Amino acid sequence: MANFVLQLPNNLRLRSFTVSSSSNGATPGVPQSAGPVILELPLDKIRRPLMRTRANDQQKVKELMDSINEIGLQVPIDVLEVDGVYYGFSGCHRYEAHQQLGLPTIRCKVRRGTKETLRHHLR
Repeated sequence: MANFVLQLPNNLRLRSFTVSSSSNGATPGVPQSAGPVILELPLDKIRRPLMRTRANDQQKVKELMDSINEIGLQVPIDVLEVDGVYYGFSGCHRYEAHQQLGLPTIRCKVRRGTKETLRHHLR
């Protein structure tokens, strides 16, 4: 199976998506490997369990907001998907910049994990 990431211009609503093809009968578009995929996810679907542990640098958030407005998000945030639930542990400044800009979605590098992986991140 091959995975491809197509980057579209920032002025389009959908900025990236994953396309999969397979000759083994697997459903196209549904990743079968354990590797990460790039998805545009709604901000309200990403749980941020460590969000209250530190405050973001507001100058950095402002600079990211300006950059995102000008050229779009350049580096997706890392997200862990466990049983259909998305958890974000990094990309705090990029996430907050999207929130403050009122953007409904953010580009994410999503990898699947187990409940044990999630427990490891919460330690």
